[in-house]
Amino acid sequence: MHKKRAFIVTDSFLYNHGHTRPITNKLDELGIQHATFFNVEPDPTLASAKAGAAHMSEFQPDVIIALGGGSAMDAAKIMWVLYEHPEADFMDMAMRFMDIRKRVYTFPHMGDKAYFIAIPTSAGTGSEVTPFAVITDEKTGVKYPLADYELMPDMAIIDADCHMTAPKGLTAFSGIDAVTHALEAYASMMATDYTDGLALKALKVIFEYLPRAYENGQNDVKARDEMASAATMAGMAFANAFLGVCHSMAHKLGAFHHIAHGLANALMIDEVLRFNAEERPVKMGTFPQYDHPHTLRRYAEVAEYLGLGGNTDEEKLENLIKAIDELKAKVGIKPTIRDYVADEEDFLGRLDAMVEQAFDDQCTGANPRYPLMSEIKQMYLNAYYGTRVKV
Repeated sequence: MHKKRAFIVTDSFLYNHGHTRPITNKLDELGIQHATFFNVEPDPTLASAKAGAAHMSEFQPDVIIALGGGSAMDAAKIMWVLYEHPEADFMDMAMRFMDIRKRVYTFPHMGDKAYFIAIPTSAGTGSEVTPFAVITDEKTGVKYPLADYELMPDMAIIDADCHMTAPKGLTAFSGIDAVTHALEAYASMMATDYTDGLALKALKVIFEYLPRAYENGQNDVKARDEMASAATMAGMAFANAFLGVCHSMAHKLGAFHHIAHGLANALMIDEVLRFNAEERPVKMGTFPQYDHPHTLRRYAEVAEYLGLGGNTDEEKLENLIKAIDELKAKVGIKPTIRDYVADEEDFLGRLDAMVEQAFDDQCTGANPRYPLMSEIKQMYLNAYYGTRVKV
C-alpha cells in the first residue's frame, strides 16, 4: 500500500502484554517507521484523544492502526479527526440528528492524510465496521456518540488470534453488547432486508457460541472465531440500521456509574424489548416507512429464527427475553443495576440527569417507539430494582 509511517493506537494492557509486538515486528520487517500511543482509557476521554492527536501531529503518519476493543478504536477515530482536521469543532461534530445521512452539519472529509485500519481484540463493539465513536467529555462527564460515515475505518482485520486471551468478563460484556446491537438494528426504523439478515445471523451465532467462548475461550478457537464474525456482522447491521434507546440508556448508565458498556446494555435490554413491543405507544417516530407499531412481530420473528417456540407473538417475546436472561446468567451477568450500583441514594439522586441525557442521545431517534422522559425513567427504575412496572 506504499505507506511509510504507521501510528498504532491501543491501551496500556495490550501494549504491556505484547499484543502490539506482532504488528511492530512486521512493520520493522517492511521498513515502515512506527510510533505507538497506548494511553487509551476504558472510557476514552476527549483529553486523551487530544493527547493522541498531538502525538500524531508530531509523527505525521500516513496510516493509523487501532488495536483493541471499542475504546481504543473509538479513541483512534477521534484522534484521526483531530489530526486531519484540527480546525473542526467537536461540539459541531457531536450534534445529534435522527438520521445521520440528513444532517445540516457537514462532517469533514477523512482519509486525506492517513488510512485507517481497525483490529478488534474483543467480539462485541463492532467499531471496526461502524461510522460511530463514543467519547466522554471529562469536564462535563457527558458521553457523546459521534456519528458520520466519514468515521468508517478504511480496513477492518477480524482475527480470532487477537481474541484468544480476552478475560471472561470482557468476553461476556462484549458478547451481550453484540446481542443488543443485533436486536436494536432489527427493531430500528431504519432496518432493511440487508441489515435484517446480518442481525439474525449474528444472534444465532452468539447464542450458540458465547457460552463456549466464555467458559473455555483461551482454548476454543472455533468459539472465538464464530464470535469475532458475529460481532462484526452485528456491527455491519447497526452501522446501517442504527440503534435505539437501549444504547442511549446504556451510554448514560456507563458514564454516570462507571459500568462497562456491554454490561450496561445487558442490564437495560429486557426493559427496552417490553417497551418497544407495546402495540399502542404514546409517541411514535416520524419516519414515513414506519406507519404503525409492529415491533412485537419483529421480536417474534427473532424468536422464531432462534427456534425459541411460543404460540402467540406475546409468548414468543417472553421466550426471547427468557433466552436472553439465560444467556446472561450463563456468562455471569447479574440481573439488576442494583447488583452493580449498590448506593441507591446516589442512583436516585442522579437519575433525572441521566434520563435527560439518555433522551437526548444520538441513538434515541431510530428507536421504533419514541420514548417520553418519564418512560425512560421508569425503565431505569425497573432495571435497578428488577420490577415489572409497565411503561
